[in-house]
Amino acid sequence: MAQPTPPTPTPPQRPLLGRLSLPERNYVAEALRTETVGGMLLLVAAVAALVWANAFGGSYDAVSDFHFGPGFLGLDLSVAHWAADGLLAVFFFVAGVELKRELVAGELRDPKAAALPVVAALCGMAVPALVYAVTTLAGGGSMDGWAVPTATDIAFALAVLAVIGTSLPSALRAFLLTLAVVDDLFAILIIAVFFTSDLNFLALGGAVLGLAVFYLLLRFEVRGWYVYIPLALVIWGLMYNSGIHATIAGVAMGLMLRCSRREGEKHSPGEHIEHLVRPLSAGIAVPLFALFSAGVALNGEALAGVFTRPETLGVVLGLVVGKTVGIFGGTYLAARFTKAELNKDLAWADVLALASLAGIGFTVSLLIGELAFEGDTEMVNEIKAAVLLGSLIAALLACVLLKMRVRKYKELLDAEELDEDKSGVPDIYEQDDPQYHLRMAAILERKAAEHRRLAEERAGAASDKPNSPA
Repeated sequence: MAQPTPPTPTPPQRPLLGRLSLPERNYVAEALRTETVGGMLLLVAAVAALVWANAFGGSYDAVSDFHFGPGFLGLDLSVAHWAADGLLAVFFFVAGVELKRELVAGELRDPKAAALPVVAALCGMAVPALVYAVTTLAGGGSMDGWAVPTATDIAFALAVLAVIGTSLPSALRAFLLTLAVVDDLFAILIIAVFFTSDLNFLALGGAVLGLAVFYLLLRFEVRGWYVYIPLALVIWGLMYNSGIHATIAGVAMGLMLRCSRREGEKHSPGEHIEHLVRPLSAGIAVPLFALFSAGVALNGEALAGVFTRPETLGVVLGLVVGKTVGIFGGTYLAARFTKAELNKDLAWADVLALASLAGIGFTVSLLIGELAFEGDTEMVNEIKAAVLLGSLIAALLACVLLKMRVRKYKELLDAEELDEDKSGVPDIYEQDDPQYHLRMAAILERKAAEHRRLAEERAGAASDKPNSPA
């Protein structure tokens, strides 16, 4: 009688917020390092904008409203407009590359692993929008700003972490980065779908044709910045004149880059270009946008009004309460239904702290606020004040929650970075490598020999010492 075939064992499920692979850990560390520096510059730019607008309001408005550009191409724009539509296209280009990489080589390539950050990000956008809707409907306000509290600013969040001196373990940092990438994707869709004006089909057709040429050049591996940068500027200009927000051009071009590595490649073309452009985005484009968008007049009456007007109160509650409840609740439900177990080194309090940190919605929230209430300068300024205040409250709440666990984070991070055998690879990733254990054995044998020598020296010194008097 034939023996029954034993069932194939299923691979163990990766725990929720479990350890990353070494390549993914290195990529996340490098990406977040640049974003952290950019976040510090963003913080400085936001403070500078507030000081400039409140101390020298006339000059701030004059510079922000100064127009320049080729009018015959429909591009005679103000400085603030160039910052929002032009410089942020660079930011969204990097977001497009990040998304493409996550889909083909990162956390989103595995549908099971992708479910968690996608569900968390969706809930982290839906609940703030719902909180805004309930608040404004109860107060009889406008629903136009429902999308303002839905975005997370990863750079600002990392700047807060840097200021308070909290180094998160790689699993939490990766979750925050992936969450922000998915968040950016849905923010892009919101901008494209809900904030598109009357379409100019001729310009839109030209932009699509330009994107097709861009795609073909990439596929035929044509090289040279002098080819791609002029083409990208033409595509951006046509997209702007088409009525679709110009930043969508940046996303589309970012998504076209190849982010999978071929044999012999240390970095894919997408990763290489992202490495070159990310400092420009984080260090110049986003801070300049903040400088010309965050400058709102703040006084006691204006700040008090944030909590009395339904639209602004909805933004604050959406960022502080909606983001925290949405991301934490979405993560918990996704884990519950997928039966994923939380990493034994972490607690649900860590997810709550991360969810509150995601309530910092600065760059994209400011952009959506300008688009949602375009033409109503007073309301735009009040919405900006609400974004700033809501982000500040979310940051303070996150600081309190993260500081409660800072000692645990330091222990986990030290364990991740420990490299006793000096191989250049953290020991935690070498546990299955026989050579690692041989190196460690040799190190320990040398240490044991040294201790034996010291013990013999101390014993000899003790035997030579004369007896003390009675």
